[in-house]
This record gives sequence, structure tokens and C-alpha cells, in this order.
Amino acid sequence: MNDPLLELREATVSYRTAQGLVPAVRGVDLRLEAGQTLGLAGESGCGKSTLAMAVLRLLPRNAELGGQVLLAGEDVRAMSWGRLRAVRWAQASVVFQGAMHALNPVQRVGEQIAEPIRLHSSRPDNKVSARVGELLEQVGLPARRASAYPHELSGGQRQRVMIAMALACEPGLVIADEPTTALDVMVQAQVLTLLSRLVDELDIGLLMISHDLSVLGSTCARLAVMYAGRIVELGPSEQVLRHPAHPYTKALAAAFPTIGDPASRLAPRGLPGDPPDPAQLPGGCPFHPRCPSALETCSDTDVRLRAVGDRSVACVLEVEA
Repeated sequence: MNDPLLELREATVSYRTAQGLVPAVRGVDLRLEAGQTLGLAGESGCGKSTLAMAVLRLLPRNAELGGQVLLAGEDVRAMSWGRLRAVRWAQASVVFQGAMHALNPVQRVGEQIAEPIRLHSSRPDNKVSARVGELLEQVGLPARRASAYPHELSGGQRQRVMIAMALACEPGLVIADEPTTALDVMVQAQVLTLLSRLVDELDIGLLMISHDLSVLGSTCARLAVMYAGRIVELGPSEQVLRHPAHPYTKALAAAFPTIGDPASRLAPRGLPGDPPDPAQLPGGCPFHPRCPSALETCSDTDVRLRAVGDRSVACVLEVEA
């Protein structure tokens, strides 16, 4: 059998600080095959982007990566810098949050798309421009926009350029980190439709990160919910969204107002407080200080992700039930 595009086995990321090691990702297990879509949800500070950057070792120098991060069966931690450089773009690529900040403002977008093609392929220069045009048309932009500078494009067009750049070397895995956060709802819908179409047409694996459950639900077949550096619920998106099992997932789903329901607009539901400081995690289940269903045992019982029906949940209530 072929190895999955991406497999995380007890993956951990900690940051070295003056106070010691601070855990940002704590023992995550995930698997993604070609043609599959996986959403990663959670509040800011839960470790989503850190986990995504760990896949290609795009972490700061004070970060320590543990466990196993396997790309097509090859451990990223064991890769030399030369091998890692060859894998980036060609085997796995990233669509970063905020295209205006990710693109070079003084370089035409066509040249920025062409750069990874020249670095990672033997395509002759006279065919690179044609490839850039193909990529732009693939993401819904005319080839002539290759001569534009980033400031001459709208937010949605810049995000499409970032997607074209991520696809430039035909990688098997694309990681999209909050790709629609800065876009209006109409452009957001267009970008999400584009990503879904590309997964179907190119048979790539898509790992999409967002704090917006509705965005992930409309794009990804499976959904993982992350809290305090761990996955607390994992399963089919429709099941997780319609019938959330973990109290944190329930709170995230309930935080979105219902269109046409004045009660949800005037009295929005949410969670008190913020995710815990990774340097000062509470004992037991890290969610128990904010959990409306917490039991006395939750303060000293830390339940790891376990199979519960058609999904996996890290909650003593669900496991015991």
C-alpha cells in the first residue's frame, strides 16, 4: 500500500523561552490521503498554525519538533536542509494567511509564480511563462495578469495568485492557513469553491486551517477540532457540525448566529475567557475551566482522543457514555 500524503504520529512542538519549554502542540495524530480534505479548527492560540508550519519545518529557531511528521512516508525531522528544500513546493506547499503580506510588493506576480518552477523543475525558460499562464487560468485569472504587481490586484485575486503559486510545482499536499480570513463573503465563497474544484481535478490532499467552522464544513470532508495543542474531536464534517460531541466543539458551533433568528443575534452564545496559556496549562482536561459540563474528575483526568462511534473524542463524558 502507498503511504499517505501526510501522517502525524504523536507530533509535538515546544518553544524554548526564558521560562523553559512551552508546549504549543501536544501529541497530535492525523492522517491525510490523496484526494482527501481535512479541516483544522479552533480558537486563536490553540496551535493550529504551529502544527501546519511543522509539516515543512517552517518553525522559528527556538522551536523543538518531536514525534513523527511523515510526508509520503518520509520523516520531515530526519530530512537534511537540501532534502527539505527539494520537498518544499514540489511535494507540499502552503497558502499563507494574508496574501498581501506573503507576496513581494515590488515584483510582478508572474515572476513570483515562476520562481519555484525554475527552482524545482527542468522546464526551459521559454515554457515557464506558458506554465504561469496556465496556472493563473486554472485559478480563474486571465494569463495577462501575470504582469501585474500585487497592489494592482484585489484581495481575492491576490489569494488566487497564492493558490497558483502553491500549485506551481504540482505538489501532492497543499496546506491552506486561514486562506479566506481577509476576504468578503462573496470572494470567500469563490475561493472555497476554487479549492474544492482543484482537489477534485488534481487529486491533491488539502489541509485547511480556520477558526470558522462553516468555512471548513463547506470545503472539507473531515474535521479536526483543536484545543490547547491537542485534537479534541475528529470525524466527518457533517457529523461534527450537526451533532458535536465534545463540549468545546459544541461551543464553537453555537457561537455562530443563526440567520433569521433574532434571539441568536441579540444574545450570541459563546465561551467565557480564552484558551489557556500554553506555559500554564491547567491540570486534567485543559478545557475544564471553561466547560459548562465539567465534572469534578475533569480537573485531574486528562482523556486522550478515543474512538466514539463514527468519530474520535477526547472527553470523559463521551468516553464513559
